[in-house]
Amino acid sequence: MFRQHVSQLLSAYCQDELAPDEARRVAEHLLVCPRCRGKYEEIKLGVALLNELPAATAPASVWAGIEAALAQDGARQATPVRAARRRFPLFATWPRVAAVSFASLLVAALVGGWLYLRPPAAAWDVARLAGTPRIGAERIGQRGRLAVGEWLETDDKSRAQISVARIGQVEVEPQTRVRLVETRATEHRLELARGTLHARIYAPPRLFFVNTPSAVAADLGCAYTLEVDDAGRSLLHVTAGWVALERGTRESVVPAGAACATVPGTGPGTPYFEDAADSFLDALTAFDFKQGGDAALDTILAEARTRDTLTLWHLLARVDGARRVRVYERLAELSPPPVGVTRDGVLRLDEPMLQLWKGNLQDKWLHESFPTVRKAWRKLWQ
Repeated sequence: MFRQHVSQLLSAYCQDELAPDEARRVAEHLLVCPRCRGKYEEIKLGVALLNELPAATAPASVWAGIEAALAQDGARQATPVRAARRRFPLFATWPRVAAVSFASLLVAALVGGWLYLRPPAAAWDVARLAGTPRIGAERIGQRGRLAVGEWLETDDKSRAQISVARIGQVEVEPQTRVRLVETRATEHRLELARGTLHARIYAPPRLFFVNTPSAVAADLGCAYTLEVDDAGRSLLHVTAGWVALERGTRESVVPAGAACATVPGTGPGTPYFEDAADSFLDALTAFDFKQGGDAALDTILAEARTRDTLTLWHLLARVDGARRVRVYERLAELSPPPVGVTRDGVLRLDEPMLQLWKGNLQDKWLHESFPTVRKAWRKLWQ
């Protein structure tokens, strides 16, 4: 699959110009190919920027100038000098190519600056999907506006969709309470007090955040579901891309196909792939939130698969002493550390080494979770 990159199809895919079968093939390739996925994120951001530009009619004087330039160029094409230049097209046209390239870069810079540096709207659009959602005490009709500081609430029969500035959408499920905390060029933030939301974000990393009672979900360019219960506990399911769950210095980075729980007072637990064995997940919950200790760790290490190195890598920084040695040895058994990563360095939590090993593991996390992620991805298409 990695040998047949889809770079040449990404622009058409991003603009829905491919046939359904070919588009699905590209989507499935992006799930497991970091190289194409990186290029796709760049193209997707560029398309989102361009879509924000307002349509405008060019003044008549501009069209007159273009027509005159075309006529003049046509006349030059008929001269012997122009014919001679055609024998050396590279040297004859490079100033024009350079000018066009510079103009393109300038336009891109202006568009990016206009979109991300201009003040965002003071309120976000909300569309009613079902029932009678409320903003504050007011029921909304087909559409409403959510201002900073206001709460959007749904009852057991209501659903709504929030347009997140210019970078994505959030679908709000029944029995949910969510507030707009901040919207500015460098940060867009919601607070989820209870209930469930589904986010689809097309933006640079760490531009969109969701506060919960037990952690903050930092978008890294993705689609995900976030649930908060009445006790303030939350559960994150990532469908595409990555999400970071943060509380203080504690962070869990959750890839597509994985999940992570959080608890007030503790913060993010350890991320895991959702197809792990029930006994593995029970032991992880006990270790993270119920003081399961060595007995829980024994089960985690014994039942860990290659893809569960996601969990073990995070555990390295959450245990110490003999426990860290055990986690390292099992992690190294499942996926030997790459060149430049040493046992002593990992045990002292050398950050560059940990990140190098993580980068080596990420492709395995995505590749081995491909069937599960593909199923979730297809649901987004329906």
